[in-house]
Amino acid sequence: MKGLVAITGASAGIGAATAKLFHQQGYALLLIGRRADRLQDLCNELQNDVKIAVVDVNDRKAVLEALQNQPIDVLVNNAGIALGLESFETYDVDDFNQMIQTNIQGLLHCTHAVLPNMIERNKGHIINMGSIAGEVAYAGGNVYGATKAFVKQFSRNLRIDLLGKKIRVTNIAPGAVETEFSLVRFKGDVERANGVYAGTKALRAEDIANAILYCVGSPWHVNVDYMEIMPTYQACNGFKTYRE
Repeated sequence: MKGLVAITGASAGIGAATAKLFHQQGYALLLIGRRADRLQDLCNELQNDVKIAVVDVNDRKAVLEALQNQPIDVLVNNAGIALGLESFETYDVDDFNQMIQTNIQGLLHCTHAVLPNMIERNKGHIINMGSIAGEVAYAGGNVYGATKAFVKQFSRNLRIDLLGKKIRVTNIAPGAVETEFSLVRFKGDVERANGVYAGTKALRAEDIANAILYCVGSPWHVNVDYMEIMPTYQACNGFKTYRE
């Protein structure tokens, strides 16, 4: 075995694609998520050297029980959520609180749980799943974008905390990836979710998994701090100006 990789949000999308790719490459896996049935299905598909932990990353006690003192070589902080696309004054408070709790607090819980063991062994890699939304503002992306900007800045500061140790930190920032992301954001509205990707070619979950593998597979003295990945058919479109 090449090492143990823990992946949060592993039951679908980027998390599941990353699990499959790393398993093919000979890594042992600890798959973490809330949906027990999907985790078990993935475990059954991959079979060997795979463990699952049904955990909500917002539950600090459950995170500690699943991750603390585990010899984790790579933590992929993939669990995250976007809900709604409204102007902030009309946003549902529960929705933006859930984004903050999952995208920020959940990531912190998992990172805090694994780092002591990584530091003791002087080896490890933290992969934090950010977003282009952490760099570029867009209408309705107010809280979600702010959470991903936090991920970017936390990753940078964590690098400084770990300087001098053989522990790497990488922030992956994708553009549009065609997964169930938009279906969750629009709370099951299939037509609206499909409209996000209609007429274009978005990234696939496997594209992001390949990027993660590249970062992890690089020699230990190489740290990819930040990787922004965009579909060829998507680009940042400058400032928006209101005119009377």
